[in-house]
Amino acid sequence: MVFLPQEVIAKKRDGKKLTGEEISLFIDGFTKGKVSDAQAAAFAMAIYFQQMDIDERVFLTMAMRDSGDVLVWDLDGPVVDKHSTGGVGDNVSLMLAPILAACDTYVPMISGRGLGHTGGTLDKFDAIPGYCAIPDNALFHKTVSEVGCAIIGQTDNLAPADRALYALRDVTATVENISLITASILSKKLAAGLDVLILDVKCGSGAFMKTFDEARGLAQSLVKVANGAGMNTSALITDMNQPLASAAGNGLEMQNAVEFLTGDFVDPRLEEVTLALAAKALVMAKKADDDKQGFAMAKTALKSGQALEKFSQMVSALGGPNDFVEQMHTYLMPAPVIHDVFLEKSGIISSIDTKKIGMAVVELGGGRTLPTDRIDLRVGFDNLAMIGSEVDHTKPVARVHARDEDSASSAAKRLNEAYNIEGQLRDNPIILEAVEN
Repeated sequence: MVFLPQEVIAKKRDGKKLTGEEISLFIDGFTKGKVSDAQAAAFAMAIYFQQMDIDERVFLTMAMRDSGDVLVWDLDGPVVDKHSTGGVGDNVSLMLAPILAACDTYVPMISGRGLGHTGGTLDKFDAIPGYCAIPDNALFHKTVSEVGCAIIGQTDNLAPADRALYALRDVTATVENISLITASILSKKLAAGLDVLILDVKCGSGAFMKTFDEARGLAQSLVKVANGAGMNTSALITDMNQPLASAAGNGLEMQNAVEFLTGDFVDPRLEEVTLALAAKALVMAKKADDDKQGFAMAKTALKSGQALEKFSQMVSALGGPNDFVEQMHTYLMPAPVIHDVFLEKSGIISSIDTKKIGMAVVELGGGRTLPTDRIDLRVGFDNLAMIGSEVDHTKPVARVHARDEDSASSAAKRLNEAYNIEGQLRDNPIILEAVEN
């Protein structure tokens, strides 16, 4: 029987369940140019309105995985990774990968650029001179094998169907769909050849999923589909009603991460999330018997300096300076304008519109409004005040790093809009729920 993409589109449009063969043929045809962009966009729109059940999501995820290279690792330990759905001040990956590597796992972490108001892990690494964010396969494998971790970007041959389909979804208003989001995230992780995946699904004012029910729905979908595709996966739903780190902005978050690894300065909420994700991953990788033991192992990796050493080795192996950790302040360029920001009102911070902080970073030049935009790695905020902090004319809410006085002033206004000192104190627990298979 001849494959006709319009029949697959019509079947899903009418709310019927697609078979694995139909989905595979459609994605294969799209990858090879036998299914047009218009047909793929119609396919995405049909899914947007009719959704997919878990079986269909598994089939779609695996078809997109198989559209390009699937990495194979021949290592003497488990291959582990983490994915976050994105937030503000979320630099967990920078510490988590070397922590896990110091606990005898291998971490080929394939990360992305910033999206909307959320920062991107790769953008943070661009702040390190010489760091090669997209190495060839030989260097990637060598770094993972010898160091234990490598944080890089998605190569052209890794799940290319996802990249092409996402570009169409972005311009056809079909991004916000749980079936398509699930397949997009997991196809890349499956293509990375992982044994274990831990997910950090954010929830709150700075997350894409604003409510707990939305976050739980996405977490459950991701965990069920990933495990259905043969990858051992769990998720933590974590709070994003305030920034995770006290820094937001690429170079500033890199500095914050190095200070975390050295122990010079550690944000409590950031530490709790990082160690909780590490503990869960170590249990799934059979390196720890339970979360308590995994937490202790991760803490030891930090306190002993082993995680810091792994981070330093990774930076050097991927082209960065050998002395980046020791001479960080000579490599991370400061912004021309740096000064404190004060709120126009005094009181106790009761809640934060975290997305507005992220958008203030974008306005400063630290994020993109178009995919082609070049970002300023120097700009952003540090010393961000958290819920429960007292602020007044002597106690700043943050410090702004800007390229000129005008953008600093505009960012300060946005920050004033983001912080609320009226109403009931809303300091949510950081770990909301664990979702397991």
